[in-house]
Amino acid sequence: MNQQLEQELLGSWQERQEFAEQMQPILGKLYRNRAIEISVYGRPLLGASAIDIIKAHRTVRLKEKQKLRLRESWPMLEALNKMELAPAHIDLGKLAYGYHYDPAYADVAIEDYLSDQLKDIVNVKDDQNPQDVVLYGFGRIGRLLARLLIERQGTNNKLRLKAIVVRGGKEGDLEKRASLLRRDSVHGPFNGSITIDIEKNAIKANGSYIQVIYANSPTEVDYNKYGIDQAIVVDNTGMWRDEEGLGQHLQSKGVKKVLLTAPGKGAIKNIVYGVNDKDILSSDTILSAASCTTNAITPVLKALDEKYVIESGHVETVHSYTNDQNLIDNFHKGDRRGRSAPLNMVITETGAATAVAKAYPQLEGKLTGSSIRVPTPNVSLAILNLHLGEATDKAAINEYLRDIALFSPLQHQINFTASKEIVSTDLVGTRAPSVVDSQATIVAGNRATLYVWYDNEFGYSCQVMKVLQHMSGLVYPTLPESLPTK
Repeated sequence: MNQQLEQELLGSWQERQEFAEQMQPILGKLYRNRAIEISVYGRPLLGASAIDIIKAHRTVRLKEKQKLRLRESWPMLEALNKMELAPAHIDLGKLAYGYHYDPAYADVAIEDYLSDQLKDIVNVKDDQNPQDVVLYGFGRIGRLLARLLIERQGTNNKLRLKAIVVRGGKEGDLEKRASLLRRDSVHGPFNGSITIDIEKNAIKANGSYIQVIYANSPTEVDYNKYGIDQAIVVDNTGMWRDEEGLGQHLQSKGVKKVLLTAPGKGAIKNIVYGVNDKDILSSDTILSAASCTTNAITPVLKALDEKYVIESGHVETVHSYTNDQNLIDNFHKGDRRGRSAPLNMVITETGAATAVAKAYPQLEGKLTGSSIRVPTPNVSLAILNLHLGEATDKAAINEYLRDIALFSPLQHQINFTASKEIVSTDLVGTRAPSVVDSQATIVAGNRATLYVWYDNEFGYSCQVMKVLQHMSGLVYPTLPESLPTK
């Protein structure tokens, strides 16, 4: 390689890196202070490193005829930062691509273009009151929800984590709870600072003051004593899954609603956000966010059913082991789950296939399901074996799902990868509950097999957050809904 080419490559890289570094503080301020989340073709830039921002821009050329340069998106982000905007999800990549590569906008100023494309949120006053949130339980999902709530700290933060309720209270308990929040073997270190107030039983994290309350049942807690009122309690213990059990939270002073992070029983609505979130009513006091697997497969199944009509199918999940299994062989009330989780593949049952119908009734009675627990701590895989109402091919299904992931109302639920090398650990920390592995898709006539990855901890927690936001009245638009056209 000659010296001139080396200098050109280095100069190009440095330019991209400098633009990405300039973007970082603006991305953070827009999110924390104005509740505006920025992405590039569905890839969220919240907390992204400079390298992540560069990579997000590179993915655009895999989906479009032209690549998107950071020098093209940077002035658009600058302009967004100067505008008076209401909270929203804004895809910077789609806006920038439409502006630079649609000839219709050749003579239009960036400010005028953005004012037109974002007219629904320009100069709209955000008068939503903050919402108190309580986490009841502090296990795998509880701690990830805490991270997601804390990362929202800022002047326009509307969801405020006010308390965590756990059993215990013995000496050293608070320190251990804080340590588990600070360090995670799967998801890495907490992004920020955590200290504890031993005298007042509280955790201080990135400006959040979180009261730790010790109680053996919901009815023991008076939240008003801690300055908490009209709170939404997120129950992630799994101890109660029906209205009678979860209704105990509503008897506590200071509580107005309850959200369960497990499949609800009886008449409780099971919400898969993006699929049946329109079923959420302001009068609902108890809701369920369904299961991680139901959240992973239902959006993809809905998308396929709407185009091809699913006549029947079987869902097989290859699921990471969970806390309800034994580390070494020991008694367990469930079949096979007593055998060592880190050493065995364990065949077990899953209710996810039948649970799909609670969120998407069109598939009631059409699906069966089973599961294999495997010796990995996180990230699972759903294999969808489907009989469709019409014949198709691999290219057509993949193109359709790619477009769904980019431009449909399900763009926050379905992600899409064309990588030939992706493996489970690559998906740790993925915010979308479903990632379609297009390279693994198999189609023969009207029979299709799709492989859908999901971070059964973090991706699911992001879905729980969306239900929580909706219950709080925080429903933000995603703009633009598709590539802009004039």
